[in-house]
Amino acid sequence: MRTVCGWARRVQGLVRSWRPAAVPVSAVRPLAAGRNPLLSDRIGDQRRAGVKLDQVDGTTCGSAVLVALAAWADPAEIRRLDGPDGGGTDDRAAVGGSYGIATAPAAGVSAGFGVRYDARQKQIHRESARFWPRALGTPPWGMVTWLRRNVPSAGPYRVRLVDDADARDVSALIGAVGVALKVGRPVPLLVGTVVPRHYVMALGAHEDGWTVYEPTSGQVRVLDLDLLRRRALRQVLGFDRLHAALLPS
Repeated sequence: MRTVCGWARRVQGLVRSWRPAAVPVSAVRPLAAGRNPLLSDRIGDQRRAGVKLDQVDGTTCGSAVLVALAAWADPAEIRRLDGPDGGGTDDRAAVGGSYGIATAPAAGVSAGFGVRYDARQKQIHRESARFWPRALGTPPWGMVTWLRRNVPSAGPYRVRLVDDADARDVSALIGAVGVALKVGRPVPLLVGTVVPRHYVMALGAHEDGWTVYEPTSGQVRVLDLDLLRRRALRQVLGFDRLHAALLPS
């Protein structure tokens, strides 16, 4: 059975000749060096100032992803989260990898990081789902619009639907995500059942798969790409089906 986004992808294919050509993924460029990401490529719990970096409630998975993406792209986001002391003492060791440049622990985080982190998710949820019932999360077009308006340093993103019942379309999507990850550009992914339900974010390559931030658990996990091809993502991402990716361009 095709997903909702799978059917939309098929319809999209019928009208593709009427639409402007998208920027080819091969043209994606790395952004400036010196990023200080909120997340790392390290497998397991992601923490800052002792706070697990998970979603604040059942509707803010997209917002948690946007916070992480904004923090990666714009140092002002990290400063906003860390508070007036600036810096950012982190429970992680210095890390590197395709998601960001290696970072060292910084000066310190003001008290109340967790409150600021949760409040920022709720604010972004309101801003990215203005014309959408917030109980249903955030629509993918709301995600890319929020990034364009609020984090131009992340570069433009576009919604790429996928028909996960079509092996060729899945392979093309895997290739497109792989190109973005290779140049250090994180890629939000929308997964679900027959309908879209949950956002996660691919951070980098890992052997035969990707490292993926899963905001319900606040963890980075390894996703074997064979699970994606078999529509069996549940054991890693909570839902089996891939609906869309937000690709940088």
